[in-house]
Amino acid sequence: MRKEANDLFDYHLEQMALSLRDQSLALPAEFDFSTQFGNDFAIQVWDPGGVLVYLSGAGVVLPKSRAGYGTVSVDGQDWRVFTLDDTTRTVQVAAPVTVRSGRATAMALRILVPVLATIPLYGLLIWLIVGEGMKPLVQIAGAIRRRAPASLDPLPERGLPEEVAPMVSELNALLGRLREAIDQQKRFTADAAHELRSPLAALQVQLDMLARARSPEESRAALESLRAGMRRAGRLIEQMLTMARLEPDAANETFTEIDLGSLASSVAAELEPLAEAKRVALTLRQLDAAKVRGQAQALHTLVRNLLDNAIRYTPAGGQVLLSINNLPSEVLLQVEDSGPGIPAEERARVFDRFYRLPGSHAEGSGLGLAIVQQVAHAHGAQVTLSGADGGRGLRVSVSFPALERALQGRA
Repeated sequence: MRKEANDLFDYHLEQMALSLRDQSLALPAEFDFSTQFGNDFAIQVWDPGGVLVYLSGAGVVLPKSRAGYGTVSVDGQDWRVFTLDDTTRTVQVAAPVTVRSGRATAMALRILVPVLATIPLYGLLIWLIVGEGMKPLVQIAGAIRRRAPASLDPLPERGLPEEVAPMVSELNALLGRLREAIDQQKRFTADAAHELRSPLAALQVQLDMLARARSPEESRAALESLRAGMRRAGRLIEQMLTMARLEPDAANETFTEIDLGSLASSVAAELEPLAEAKRVALTLRQLDAAKVRGQAQALHTLVRNLLDNAIRYTPAGGQVLLSINNLPSEVLLQVEDSGPGIPAEERARVFDRFYRLPGSHAEGSGLGLAIVQQVAHAHGAQVTLSGADGGRGLRVSVSFPALERALQGRA
């Protein structure tokens, strides 16, 4: 504002000089310009010979300056001067710098004071507007603060501003996922407690029988039953621990390129002694070189559970076939056995935790296929059950996306 005012004052000096250029000066005393422009200005007129022909009432004699704007000092006071050269005369118009500065400051204050006076009003308006806009957030914070620690109910979404609604929606989605995870953990704990009750009770009975044994033969029989019961309990606990490790974050593990054929071959070698003990032929029918993206330990668990189930449910003299086919759009892992199979109406339920087919006498915990389903889901794979070739037995097929598709999906 001060700069604009000084520019305006310079313009006034120039206009005054231009207006004086055309004035007639017969005698120096004929016309007193100070009566027209006031004593804030000093006016001097010089003839072409350099003689001062007029001096305003301000009484300040300024040195003759070159044309245009300039600042000169007279008796310790600075003057802003505009000099106009003409063929007939030279006109100088000047004003004290202190007067100009004071008027510029006054003009700036006249504009600044109202602005300063309205700042509290603006502050109040901003406080009210922001407070009104933040009210939904305050309400949401209050709703979160008041709710019980165990409450996972969704937050209210009605009447929220557009800027807040996405955040609340994502919070509700997170609460929903958390609620589902906690429910799964509760169900798992309840099912585990129920399933552990039976083998523990059986172990207690077998211990009682061992204590009551009256002959070495009875002791050996009771001890063998106790060992078998401990093996069953140990396998159940092992399966439960595997399920617990996979439960929340199998999909978040670091995925790498896995040679599924090599992994399946090593798992088959691990289970060969179990197959021999049950007199079941474990055959690698076809193992293509096939790579998938996944977590090595989880895929090892998947293949081991499929082969372990197949061997356990296949009677002596039967066979288990393992194959991996590298197809254009997928990698297909298949495990086929010659056991009793699973009726079509039961195939959906066998993926439930701790579910076992009625009348099944094979050792198991009912967690094998549930673990397979969970690992497959984390790897974007599909598990299907069907009858084996020949009409007897079971074929489990796990279809993994091809490596290129898996890379696109993870991206």
